[in-house]
Amino acid sequence: MADHGVRPEEKPGVQKPDEEKQMHLLEHIGELRRRLIYVLAVLVAGLVLGLLLADPVYEYLMSVEPASRLTDLHAFSLWDGIGMYMKIAFVVALLIALPFAFYQLWAFVSPGLKARERKAALSYVPLAFVMLAAGLAFSYFVVFPLAFDFTTTVSRRLGLEETYGIVQYFSFMFSIIVPISLLFELPILVMFLTRIGILNPTRLRKMRRYAWFGLIFVGVLVTPPDFISDMLVALPLILLYEFSVYMASAVHRRMQRRQRLSGMDES
Repeated sequence: MADHGVRPEEKPGVQKPDEEKQMHLLEHIGELRRRLIYVLAVLVAGLVLGLLLADPVYEYLMSVEPASRLTDLHAFSLWDGIGMYMKIAFVVALLIALPFAFYQLWAFVSPGLKARERKAALSYVPLAFVMLAAGLAFSYFVVFPLAFDFTTTVSRRLGLEETYGIVQYFSFMFSIIVPISLLFELPILVMFLTRIGILNPTRLRKMRRYAWFGLIFVGVLVTPPDFISDMLVALPLILLYEFSVYMASAVHRRMQRRQRLSGMDES
């Protein structure tokens, strides 16, 4: 009688299911925003560290092939020196921030994972750094010299005098090594997304032809227009995708095996 026909969901202090869902969504958005701020903070700290390391990194890059063959690099504006420092700082910051971003992604989804899955997913964080370093080495020591040799050969055939600006040189370098280095994170990303159920091996196999086309396009885009150079880059990228499919299959099989074992234990 005291309620006078008022429904429970209309009582003060009683939340409706839709309101609870909205609150959960707002909490998730707030958590994601907080972790993105963490990543941005680490990226800024990485930029500061990169600026401090820019001089020794620059000296090393200029002492090895192909830069050691250049007699001089020129500045065509007052900002060129600063631009070179910022490009080097960005790569250093990327090496630091990307594994940390993987950790933040793990921390964001880990409440929905089991203890064993959280431990397994956390192991991807150091692997992300290893794969990024491998991609950086492959792109700098293999792909970049190929592209540089091709462009200088064309210039000489045209009888052009080679006068390189420091910004143009480093922009050309980083436009090659940054995309390829990020592509080397593909196996880690695929395994992680498989672990949390977003991807599966069947879907990856269906996407194979599109993935191959995209990777071949990247290989052709960043290398000289000859078949050998294109294949030297595109083939490792394709193998990287196939390795991603293989690792996703292994992760998926382990997940299914654990589900079967847990089902047998419950029965």
